[in-house]
Amino acid sequence: MEQDNDLAYRRILLKLSGEALMGDRPSGIDPEVLAGITDEIIHVHAMGVEIALVVGGGNIFRGTTGTAEGIDRVTGDHMGMLATLINSLALQNALEQKKVTTRVLSAIEINQVAEPMIRRRALRHLEKGRVVILAAGTGNPYFTTDSAAALRAMELKSEVLLKATKVDGVYTADPMKDPDARLLPKVNYLEVLEKGLRVMDTTAISLCMDNNLPIVVFNIADPRNIRRIVQGEQVGSVVGEPQNA
Repeated sequence: MEQDNDLAYRRILLKLSGEALMGDRPSGIDPEVLAGITDEIIHVHAMGVEIALVVGGGNIFRGTTGTAEGIDRVTGDHMGMLATLINSLALQNALEQKKVTTRVLSAIEINQVAEPMIRRRALRHLEKGRVVILAAGTGNPYFTTDSAAALRAMELKSEVLLKATKVDGVYTADPMKDPDARLLPKVNYLEVLEKGLRVMDTTAISLCMDNNLPIVVFNIADPRNIRRIVQGEQVGSVVGEPQNA
């Protein structure tokens, strides 16, 4: 793995939603989308970047949806954790078919298919150049995979949290509903919380704010955005401390 001396970040945590893997399908995983994302991960990894991934499960099952359909919230969230594990195994398979060594670490015990999430073990895998895929959220109900991504980014000493979305960044309003919504290239944590901007849930934002971890929100429709970000280009929106802080 070659080292690029011009990299802005050398260890990243990439948060992928389950929906990002669907493409135009109503549910499940689109093989072409999966191939595009994994090809970019491989490219960035080859640049010398240590990569951890947290993936959601909304393309298969979402706990809050199950609750609306009469499923107990805790049970629904556990079902959602298993959905993230399915996506994690799909990512692992796609990466390893392309000769990239990976490890799936799960926050719930499922030893036949994944290692347990042990911080020191995850750090060691990163140091050895393996792509680490973190499944099952935090292992606790009522916490989203956004919160899991913020938590794991802190635990693994990531330099940035990359939040992949279907829009170009953080907007003043929902760009799908408001034609006057403006893209905000830079925004601080408190603005996100006070204005209710749709970035990540409040627990995740607060955790990043308390630990001064920058978040880059970007559009995964062009997977090459990941390499642009690690090379220091302005892509999407950066959530961080105020400029005068």
